[in-house]
Amino acid sequence: MTAWTIGLLPLIVAHRGASADAPENTLRAFREAERQGARAIEFDVRLARCGTPVVLHDATLRRTTSGGGRVLAHDAATLTALDAGRWFASDFAGEPVPTLAAVLRWAERVAMACNVELKAENDAMARATARAAAPLIQAAGSVVLVSSFVPAALAEMRGLGNTPLGVLVERRILDRHLDFARDIGAVSLHADRRAFGPRSRVRLDRAGSWPVAYTVNDVREAFRLHHELGVESLITDRPGQLLDAFGEHRREAR
Repeated sequence: MTAWTIGLLPLIVAHRGASADAPENTLRAFREAERQGARAIEFDVRLARCGTPVVLHDATLRRTTSGGGRVLAHDAATLTALDAGRWFASDFAGEPVPTLAAVLRWAERVAMACNVELKAENDAMARATARAAAPLIQAAGSVVLVSSFVPAALAEMRGLGNTPLGVLVERRILDRHLDFARDIGAVSLHADRRAFGPRSRVRLDRAGSWPVAYTVNDVREAFRLHHELGVESLITDRPGQLLDAFGEHRREAR
């Protein structure tokens, strides 16, 4: 039985795609992650004004697109027409903001597993985002795990089906995080790489939570997290570098 047959992540997961080498959360970044050998990608989902889930990290558009203002102020047609590549490098000019549906179609075609992080500014929006994303995720032809910092998003998703869930936390793994993960049947706990230590390994083992660290770009730190601290999955901007370091075999991009 592989990790993914029980809804868990492989060792190396590409953070917003291969985001050190291509503009984050774009199909170019996801294709680059596949080219580097990644078998799983992590990316962020927000709602457009029309209720369509789109792939963007920030609540506002300025940092990673040619647009301005809040994501929620624009329909999907406007968002997907923005340039989401030029900010990174001129070679990526014209790369659009993708919808969740488009990314899942691509992932199915290339057998890429997905860690979808649901983003929202409040509980009501978190629940709405989960409701909009759930049918697309449940119909996906590739394996999808849903994570979020917002408990309401995960609780809503749990009520909509049996999608594998991951609880996201920051610098400290607290008992309440483990209790919540257990209560909603989450399969994984995702935390800042600095949150992991000898004590956290024991606590996560007892709770039955698959440990996931973000964002790990240093090879020595990756080895320490995995081999010494028992972190089972590493989310990284540089998937090819870590795959090579761990001796993972690359696969042909499709």
